[in-house]
Amino acid sequence: MSADILTSIDAYWEKNIIPSLMEYIEIPAKSPAFDAEWEKNGFIEKALQLADKWVESRNIPNLKKEILRVPERTPLLLLEIPGTDDFQVLMYGHLDKQPEMSGWSEGLDPWKAVRRGEKLYGRGGADDGYAVFASLCAVEHLLQTKGPRPHIRIAIELSEESGSEDLPFYFENFSDKFGSPQLIICLDSGAGNYEQFWTTTSLRGLVSGTLRVDVLKEGVHSGDASGVVPSSFRIARMILERIENLNSGEIIPEAFKAQVPVERIQQAEKASKVLKEQIFSKFPFVGSMQPTQSSLVELILNRTWRAALSITGAEGLPVLEKAGNVLRPFTTLKVSLRLPPTVNAQRAAKELKSILEENPPYNAKVDFHIDDAASGWNAPAMSNALTKLLDEASTTYYKKEALAMGEGGSIPFMGMLGAKFPKAQFVITGVLGPNSNAHGPNEFIHLEFAKKLTACIFHILGGYERLKS
Repeated sequence: MSADILTSIDAYWEKNIIPSLMEYIEIPAKSPAFDAEWEKNGFIEKALQLADKWVESRNIPNLKKEILRVPERTPLLLLEIPGTDDFQVLMYGHLDKQPEMSGWSEGLDPWKAVRRGEKLYGRGGADDGYAVFASLCAVEHLLQTKGPRPHIRIAIELSEESGSEDLPFYFENFSDKFGSPQLIICLDSGAGNYEQFWTTTSLRGLVSGTLRVDVLKEGVHSGDASGVVPSSFRIARMILERIENLNSGEIIPEAFKAQVPVERIQQAEKASKVLKEQIFSKFPFVGSMQPTQSSLVELILNRTWRAALSITGAEGLPVLEKAGNVLRPFTTLKVSLRLPPTVNAQRAAKELKSILEENPPYNAKVDFHIDDAASGWNAPAMSNALTKLLDEASTTYYKKEALAMGEGGSIPFMGMLGAKFPKAQFVITGVLGPNSNAHGPNEFIHLEFAKKLTACIFHILGGYERLKS
């Protein structure tokens, strides 16, 4: 039976999903944070219409389809498939994308779908344009069994990469349309490898903003001023060392730290024994570059439960061919501070601003503008029944046990869903495995893995009766 299901899902992907997913990849549907003219440009709408027409073409009996629209907000596609039971499931994905990013390999392009074996390259395929297609694939196979099934809703948003800024509005103002899910399945996360089913147990939060240091009204000759006028870049370094230990990378202020739950440590230990060096070897290190430390468990905890600082952009620095002997008047840095899942991002943002701006060296003009503050999420304890169901799904279709691990990135709305549906169980999963490189160059979706993941979702939906309290 399981072999037949996987064969059927494989054929469904090849015939019905991959052609449409390739078409979707070639739509530059950048999220509003990266395309201020998104309504005028129409790419968000084009991606939505592609999905909408594809859903329509499936002719699924009794499926209800609705596009929620509110002026000046991105739309939301909502699908509903009535069940034979009142047990409710909410599935989630998104269709908006990150921007192009430079550095794509020869023959690849963010807006060009290229299939090479089991890898389909292009922006948004893995993160996570596949979700709407895979969700309905699982649902259609469930319907074919003609057995009991839950009441299923599928929500596909178009502002996730902008922090899901519109999703809370829809949940607050159209709450009756989302029901009261007992199980929430999110397909926008990652996988430790491509060999088994993975669930995400936690997500880090984020505070991002711009730090600007001004020392002069205009640039001056460095030979005349250096040694008298402090460099704005050096002052920025001094200020950032209030946050980060330069030698270890450890974040210093206690306000940005949290106690790691024992269960998460145990999950990290188990994952480290399976992943081994893949934990760090998946990153494209140069030469003999090494990770921050040798302990595999600590590396997992570093990227899932500990704060970390990154500088992701800069202004005030001329390109090399235009960089004369001038002591520059200012330096601006884009600051990204990842936070442990249980740290409140709003409070952390205020604390970060205070630390960076107070008592500026040499009385320089220092300003930190907060761009975003999104709290993380720590999953509620998983029931024994759900744990067994996930293990069963993974061993059935991957031939290996399911594993759980936190993720270092953010899915902003997860905390909101956790608060809104406190009794719900969560299955947070996805296809973003090693080197799939969401947000970066050469993003790809591993098709064989995605097909098996779809089969696992079918299995979970089919086993819903075991999850009833």
